[in-house]
Amino acid sequence: MEFNEAVEQFYQKLGQKKIMALATSLNDHVMVRNVSVIIHDQKILFKTDKNFRKTKQLLENPQVAICHWGVQIEGIAINHGLVVDQEDRSFQTLYQKHWEKSYNAYPHKDSEILIEVVPKLVEIWDQDKDDNGFQLFIDFEQEKAEIEDYD
Repeated sequence: MEFNEAVEQFYQKLGQKKIMALATSLNDHVMVRNVSVIIHDQKILFKTDKNFRKTKQLLENPQVAICHWGVQIEGIAINHGLVVDQEDRSFQTLYQKHWEKSYNAYPHKDSEILIEVVPKLVEIWDQDKDDNGFQLFIDFEQEKAEIEDYD
């Protein structure tokens, strides 16, 4: 499969929002928890309180993994600063639209930071129209995509 086609398929599969499991690690201590994610303009974004343990971990070790239903992403977490400091407020607008209850329940404006997960390697487990299993691997660093049959 061609790289750009695989990337497009990957983002279509994710959609606009997902509850995803985020794994972080620091000093051999691994944690995983769910985060409310916005997928917009081929960016994987979530907000979190800058004082949470997961945030401290990912700021010290930005290598993370995040997954949802057969889609695993290994990547780098980038801190974009306070959500309220984003000039165009696009994330806040999308977050309110897709996660209204969370948006209203957790307004910690002085401590909520915007995190982007930049994919390095994506692994998608899926099935074709004949129910044959396969894995799609997308290597963002080498811009390669490969399908492997799974039996």
